This record gives sequence, C-alpha cells and structure tokens, in this order.
Amino acid sequence: MSMSRLKDEVELRQAIEATGYHPALVADAVASALGRETCLAYVVHQETTFDSQEVRRHVTVLALTHTRFIVAHADEQDSAPTTRVTATTEAVPLHQINSVVVSRTISDATTSIVDEVLLTIGWGGVSRIELDPAGCDDPNCEADHGYAGAVSSDDLQIRVAAAAEGREAVLRLLTFVDALSAATSR
Repeated sequence: MSMSRLKDEVELRQAIEATGYHPALVADAVASALGRETCLAYVVHQETTFDSQEVRRHVTVLALTHTRFIVAHADEQDSAPTTRVTATTEAVPLHQINSVVVSRTISDATTSIVDEVLLTIGWGGVSRIELDPAGCDDPNCEADHGYAGAVSSDDLQIRVAAAAEGREAVLRLLTFVDALSAATSR
C-alpha cells in the first residue's frame, strides 16, 4: 500500500468519524465497497431530517476510484426498545454514469461566491417521470390531448448549503464534483 493511499484512507476515516454518526459501521461499509481500489476523491455528507414526531440522522459517503463511483448511506430506524442502523453501499462502474447535473446557487448576484450546490447523479438505477396534461393553443379546444412528460435519471441527489453545513462543506462538494466530472468525461 502506498503512502498516498494510506493518507487518503486516513483522511476519509477521519471525515467519517467527524460526523459522529456510527463511524465504525460507516467506515467498515465504505472500506468493504472500496476493496483494494484507491479512493481518489470523496465527500461525507451528514443530514438531519425532521419527521412529524422524530428527528432522523443520515450520513452519505460518496467515493471515487479509477473505475467506480461508490455510494454509502447509513440511517436509523426506530424499533423500540433499541434503534437499528443500516448502512448500504452501491458500487457503480464509471462507464454507467450517464448524467451528472450540478446546480450552483449564489445568494448575492454581486459576488460569485457559491453558497449552495445541488448534485444529481444518474446511472439508470432509478428514473423519475414527470407528467403534465398536454394541450394545444386553441383556448376553445375541449379535446383530450393526453399527457406530455419527461423521464430523468435521478439515482442520487445531494444538496449542500453554506447556511446549513458551512462554506467548507460547499467547497468539498465542488471539489468532488470536479473529480467526478473529470472521471466520467473519459
């Protein structure tokens, strides 16, 4: 194992541990998915969501190797009297990624400081269909024109905002986006 790989693995492990969210389980899942491949880039995203009666925490780790894009996601299920935690990984060959959509938002148009990033990655595992009633330009037409719509690849979506996660988290996601874009453009 090279020193560079060891350094990257240590940094990835530290980023996972910094979330404080079941780090041993998450790190083990990521290491297993990576196998012997070197992690070229990664981002660790912790998210808290609020349901009507409870707070749920999640962590998602995105990792990039020379040949694969790895997604690890862990979340809790409240099953009294204990809480269960599940970590799931998916390894996607880079050649299967068919869509990388990045939306950058600036809150002040007088600057170019990006303070929110929405990353959507598609590889064909999940598709979203949006349908709307079709029509024509005739305001008096009563005919049924059916539906018009679009199918989009929507396997993974991550949003990072400086107001919620901090400026560094936005920069880390943008750095990962650059590496992913370079890897999928080959």
